[in-house]
Amino acid sequence: MAHIEGCKHSIEVTVPVEDVQKETERVVADLQKKVRLPGFRPGKAPLNIIKTRFVSEINQDVIEGLVPRAFHEAAAKEGLQVVGRPNIVDLHFHDGQPIKFKAEFEVAPSFELGEYKGLAVEYAEPVVSEEDVTERIDGIREQKAEFVNEDPRPLVDGDFAVVSLESIAGVDEKIQQEELMLKVGDEHTLSEFSTNLRGASPDEEREFDITYPEDYDQKTLAGRTVRFKAVVKAVRRRELPELNDEFAKDLGDFQTLEEFKTAIRNTIRHERDHSAQDSTKNQILDKLVDGHDFAIPEAYVDRQVEINVENQLRQLASQGMDPSKLKLDWAKVKEAQGDRARRDVKASLLLDKIADKEAIAATVEEVDAEVGRIARQQRETVPVVKAKLQKDGTLERIAGHIRTEKTLKFLFDAAQKSAPAPKA
Repeated sequence: MAHIEGCKHSIEVTVPVEDVQKETERVVADLQKKVRLPGFRPGKAPLNIIKTRFVSEINQDVIEGLVPRAFHEAAAKEGLQVVGRPNIVDLHFHDGQPIKFKAEFEVAPSFELGEYKGLAVEYAEPVVSEEDVTERIDGIREQKAEFVNEDPRPLVDGDFAVVSLESIAGVDEKIQQEELMLKVGDEHTLSEFSTNLRGASPDEEREFDITYPEDYDQKTLAGRTVRFKAVVKAVRRRELPELNDEFAKDLGDFQTLEEFKTAIRNTIRHERDHSAQDSTKNQILDKLVDGHDFAIPEAYVDRQVEINVENQLRQLASQGMDPSKLKLDWAKVKEAQGDRARRDVKASLLLDKIADKEAIAATVEEVDAEVGRIARQQRETVPVVKAKLQKDGTLERIAGHIRTEKTLKFLFDAAQKSAPAPKA
C-alpha cells in the first residue's frame, strides 16, 4: 500500500488464477442458462461456444465480480476505512493468468483532538427593554386592527378610501375593481391616486389619469398612462384594539395585560438568547476548525456541497422559485462552495469525535419526543410515523442531530464567555 497525499492511498492487488478460473466458470454457467443460440435448446448450448461467442461479456462480468471484492478484502486486511468508490487503474486480465490491478482511493481521516474545552468566545446575555416589549405589542395590535366606516366626509391624508375603479383608456384589457381600498397620502399609494382622491366624498365620481412608473411591478401597466373613473364608496379609519386586560385575554391564556407583557418579554428574551447562542456556537466551531489541521476526503466535500446546494434550492422553492429551471455547473458550484463545505465537514467530524470522547448521545426519550412532535405536525399516530422514519433512515438522522446539538451545548457551557466590545 502507498500513501499518495492527504486521505488518498493506493494499493496493488492480485487475484489468484484459481479464483479467476472459478469465477469464470460461474459466469459461464450462469450465461449458459440465459442465452438462446440457434440449434440448441435453452440452457444446452456447449460451454466452449459460449466462451467463444461471449468472451467480452464474460470478461466484464468476471472483473465486476472479482475486482471490488478483492479490493475490499485487501483494504480490510490493511485496516483501512475506505470512503467512496475506488478508482481502478492498471488493470491486467489475460486468459490463464491472475488479475492484477491498482486501486486509488480515499480513507476516513484520522486525527487527534486538540483543545476543545474552555474556548474563549464572545457572548452577551440578552437585554429586553420596555421599548422592545411595546414595539412587539404594537405590531400585534397592528395585525389585529379593524377598519371602521366613518360618517360621510371628504377624504384627507391618512384615510382609507374604498373606491370602485374602472379604466376608461390606456390599457388593452379593461381594469375593473368594485371595492379597492387605498390609503390616501401613504408612501405605498401612487401619489397621483392620492392627489385625485383627496377631498372626494362618498358617492362622488372622478376621472383622472395615472402614469405608472417604468419599473412598476405589474408589467402590463409599467410605463403606461391609464385614465380611470373612480367612485368613492366609503371613508374608513384603521382602529387599533385598546390595550387592556380584554385585549390580553383575546390573545391566549392570559388574565391581565401584565401577564401578556411578561410573556412577550420572555419570548423576546428567548429569541435573542437563541440567536446569541447560535452566534457563539458558530464562533466555537470556527475556533475548533482553525485549531485542528487534518486532511479530509474529497468524497466528504462533494457530499457536503450537494447538501448545501439542496438546502439552498429548498429555500428558493419556499420563496416561489422553480429550482428545476436553474442550470447548475457543478464544477463551478464546488469551486465556489468548496471552502465552506470543507469547514462544515471538519466541524462535523470534530463534533463526532468530541461526542465520542465525552460519551454524548441522544436518549430514547429525546428521540421519541421529536418523533411525537413530527406526528402531531403530520396528524398521524406516533407508531405510524416512527415506522416511516425508521424505514427511510430519518430516525437515525434525528438521533444524530440531537447528539450534535447536545455536543454544541456542552461546548457552549464549557467555553470562556465574555461580552463583546462595544461598537464604536
